[in-house]
Amino acid sequence: MSNLFGRPPAWSYWVVLPSFVLLWGLVAWFLKTPLLPTPLHVLDTLIRESASGELWHHLSATLGRVIVAFILSMLLGTATGVVMGRSKTTNALFDPMLVLLLNLPALVTIILMYVWFGLVEVAAVMAVVINKVPNVAVTVREGARSLDYRLEEMATVYDFTRWQRFRDVWVPQLFPYLMAATRGGLALIWKIVLVVELLGRSDGIGFQLHLAFQIFDVAAILAYSLAFIAVVQLIELIILQPLEHRSSRWRQPEATHA
Repeated sequence: MSNLFGRPPAWSYWVVLPSFVLLWGLVAWFLKTPLLPTPLHVLDTLIRESASGELWHHLSATLGRVIVAFILSMLLGTATGVVMGRSKTTNALFDPMLVLLLNLPALVTIILMYVWFGLVEVAAVMAVVINKVPNVAVTVREGARSLDYRLEEMATVYDFTRWQRFRDVWVPQLFPYLMAATRGGLALIWKIVLVVELLGRSDGIGFQLHLAFQIFDVAAILAYSLAFIAVVQLIELIILQPLEHRSSRWRQPEATHA
């Protein structure tokens, strides 16, 4: 059981990724083609773009869209999921629309938003939100359905207010589902944002990838991609992983006794 719930060895984090970078470097050195630059060439491009300020400008533009779309998606998706999970009638009414939105390709949504509202920032963010809200709603709906009725009865007996019921009864039980929606949401949203920028914005990482693609600048494509991946990974390590550990902490004593 210790292998399942204990910490893995420290060295295990420094095997696969460094090995991949080493293999990449060896293959690039052997082929000697601009279509596969070496890691050092990509790093040089990253430093050059960073020094010119271009990287930070486009990185901040993309990050801003990701943050706004993420917050709106989580708020709307959580509210929708809770209501659908707590009311069978509401779930029956809106489930067909939820299924439709889940199966609607992101590209179609992006194109429609740009056609209907123009190549503006609101259309870009709306396209991302519409694609993400159904995923959040489905995850949170399952959490709302599994709320412990005994805790609900206890809240009624002790005459909890609506706020107390929400804060002390619902949120702790929904927290693991919210974390699942959060991690999946961040990974999906930033990828959709890049497509939104590629199709209709004049700044952002997606816009830069489009420019680099037109001249087959693979080094720039990899440099900008890795820069934003590094930002997302930083968010994962500093914010999401500690929160996820907190959400699953209640399971550990039970697992230890088992």
